[in-house]
Amino acid sequence: MRTIDHFIAGEAGGGGSRTSDVFNPNDGSVQARVPLGDAAVLDKAVKAAMNAQPEWAATNPQRRARVFFRFKQLVEADMENLAEMLSSEHGKVIADSRGDVQRGLDVIEFCCGIPHVLKGEYTQGAGPGIDVYSMRQPIGIGAGITPFNFPAMIPMWMFGPAIAAGNAFILKPSERDPSVPRRLAELFVEAGAPEGILQVVQGDKQMVDAILDHPMIAGVSFVGSSDIAHYVYQRGVAAGKRVQAMGGAKNHGIVMPDADLDQVVNDLSGAAYGSAGERCMALPVVVPVGEATAERLRQKLLPAIEALRVGVSTDKDAHYGPVVNAAHKKRVEDWIQKGVDEGAELVVDGRGFKLQGHEDGFFIGPSLFDHVTTDMDSYREEIFGPVLQIVRAKDFEEAVALPSKHQYGNGVAIFTRNGHAAREFAQRVDVGMVGINVPIPVPVAYHSFGGWKRSAFGDTNQHGMEGVKFWTKIKTVTQRWPDGTANLSDQAEDGGPARNNDAFVIPTMG
Repeated sequence: MRTIDHFIAGEAGGGGSRTSDVFNPNDGSVQARVPLGDAAVLDKAVKAAMNAQPEWAATNPQRRARVFFRFKQLVEADMENLAEMLSSEHGKVIADSRGDVQRGLDVIEFCCGIPHVLKGEYTQGAGPGIDVYSMRQPIGIGAGITPFNFPAMIPMWMFGPAIAAGNAFILKPSERDPSVPRRLAELFVEAGAPEGILQVVQGDKQMVDAILDHPMIAGVSFVGSSDIAHYVYQRGVAAGKRVQAMGGAKNHGIVMPDADLDQVVNDLSGAAYGSAGERCMALPVVVPVGEATAERLRQKLLPAIEALRVGVSTDKDAHYGPVVNAAHKKRVEDWIQKGVDEGAELVVDGRGFKLQGHEDGFFIGPSLFDHVTTDMDSYREEIFGPVLQIVRAKDFEEAVALPSKHQYGNGVAIFTRNGHAAREFAQRVDVGMVGINVPIPVPVAYHSFGGWKRSAFGDTNQHGMEGVKFWTKIKTVTQRWPDGTANLSDQAEDGGPARNNDAFVIPTMG
């Protein structure tokens, strides 16, 4: 049985007496095992990071950027292998896996410009003979704890800005699909990064707690469910770390009466059911405004859902593949039953779906609920599967209120031809990322990603300048070179230019 080891100090290795199975979601078989490391394994990685980080931080940003240029080339050359590896462990179709890798590479491209974004500020003449400047310096050692649903993109979102800024980085990927993160670390060393700058430690909660408690790890980035994000944030901050912890989501798509419903249905098919709904930026709730809009939308959704093809991840014609494992399949199916028990109308039931020849795979057909109400747990909580819920709103005001009052505030979209309605909605809705006729409003890499409310804990978002700020600390220097009556040709006792006795005046005191 193949073992997917840790990657520490540039080498693959074991560590940890416990292991976890890695499944092939397409047929339910165990294809590999991953060691579940402990504090001793983490200590090895931290020691290697401490040895490598000072010299990496002292390397000028332009040379660090060259490593990122080379890394980008290597990942692009290995794209098909990475996509196939990713799909075999996660279950998403190959096209989605390529997109997973590419979205991570978008952040790597941003990191190639790190010499520019690390430039500080400078003020000449802030006071009499006084100049003030600032510099961004690395925090030291950072760590990332990433989820199963984007095993390429989210690690690159984290380690890219962190390492470009001069830090060492320790990644703990999901134990469900650990191969791609490990491969990315290998490619980073091949690109010219020093051994110890990017390392991978495999593990579960025991490793997470070790990361949160380790005194030499200065910052932690996390993506996962909201309850765990809150736990990570509280424990990490209590240990004196800076923490950004991204949680769950229940993204809404508002459909105004004037929207192009054919386009809306086409967008919903991908946004709600793509990648089997296992996306924090999926669109699992659609909010038609007005009963007439709701009825028209429902009638158009039914044939579109019927046309969806569920297949193995290598099926080029499949719209989505299996969910990640049997436990998650059961969880999604339990939520579907919960919706039925709560009184929602199950229009399309995806439970019991079997793919011929792959009966043991973790497949779920697309499901559609109508007449979902805000008092239902199945509406309040994140299902994270191929399930779309229709929540009807009587007017625009109710449509704005629904996502604004929800416990999650990751993303939201509005579909309309009315520019005034779209502008008003974007201004007023209490959600962190807004799409206007864009169903999955994930920002481009040079902007930043982050939600509000229980979708994010901490004050700084992922990637873009927010990411650079998170992985650096500002040092501000106030300097004064007295010119007085001293003759620069004279020398002081220490051999430097002669000093004068001018009194220092704080710039704000005039």
